[in-house]
Amino acid sequence: MHRIVNRDQWIAERKQLLLEEKEFTRKRDALAEKRQALPWVKVEKDYEFDSAEGRVKLADLFRGRSQLWIQSVMQGPGQPLQCVGCAIGIDHIEGLLPHLENHDVSYVAVARATMPELTALRERMGWRVPFYSSYGSDFNYDFGVSFKPEDLKAGRAVYNYRECDPGIEDLSGDNVFYRDEAGNIFHTYSCFARGGEDFMTIYRILEVSPKGRNESPERGMTDWVRPHNMYGKGGEVALTGRYTPPVSCCM
Repeated sequence: MHRIVNRDQWIAERKQLLLEEKEFTRKRDALAEKRQALPWVKVEKDYEFDSAEGRVKLADLFRGRSQLWIQSVMQGPGQPLQCVGCAIGIDHIEGLLPHLENHDVSYVAVARATMPELTALRERMGWRVPFYSSYGSDFNYDFGVSFKPEDLKAGRAVYNYRECDPGIEDLSGDNVFYRDEAGNIFHTYSCFARGGEDFMTIYRILEVSPKGRNESPERGMTDWVRPHNMYGKGGEVALTGRYTPPVSCCM
């Protein structure tokens, strides 16, 4: 049974917590300033991608804007299982897309899966976020979200700026870029693993709801997140985040 108090006691404790929340807000503002002050790295390699309109370059992903956010989706070529974390990440952006685009930010998803595979996934989920395929490109490897077979075999790869055994060939991550008026492209920010939670509003809502996150520390969101079209239909989610639908259900 949760602790129960009268209204005056509740207000007193709420005001005390508000002081801590205000301090956290100030610290978050200070962290945002440090993120803005992070130096940039000029992108020298000429990356190419497959799109629904054909072959495009990294500059084309900006789609006329100066800022670009790339969400790397854990979808490799021939991989039939969807990552629930990547899916809920895209879901978060769907409603924000027109606001971001009006504010000079293009948001896109990139994965190593082929373009036909990504088109089928996007259509099945009803997403508007543009998808691009990095199949045959070094992009995923250079920006820390995919790993070479030899590194996987050795149990050695670099993810989230440390050496580890990723276990699978593709993991999640976000990379941010800026394109100046001369057409130069700069890498400005990246986040991986739980760093992506900063951009998932659902966690901020759950954290002030009575049951909180209501997930185990070992499994995290794989305890409860499913592709939005599969809730109530069963299936299982592996620790890697891959969702396997029930045999009787067609995704």
